[in-house]
Amino acid sequence: MTITEISKMSVLERFQIMEALWESLTCEPAGIKSHSWHEDILSDRKEKIERGDAGFISLEELKSKHGK
Repeated sequence: MTITEISKMSVLERFQIMEALWESLTCEPAGIKSHSWHEDILSDRKEKIERGDAGFISLEELKSKHGK
């Protein structure tokens, strides 16, 4: 399937295809492996949250910061 063919599909059809692809990936016996740097980042973020050093903003604040 090409990008041109995909772009001719409705948004709903594209979401359905994306969901089917994601489902097929999560059913792989070997699973999806993350890079070690990703685990490091998640671990660092978890530690910040546990120490109370993490800052959070709402989705609306994020959107307004990026002009969306």
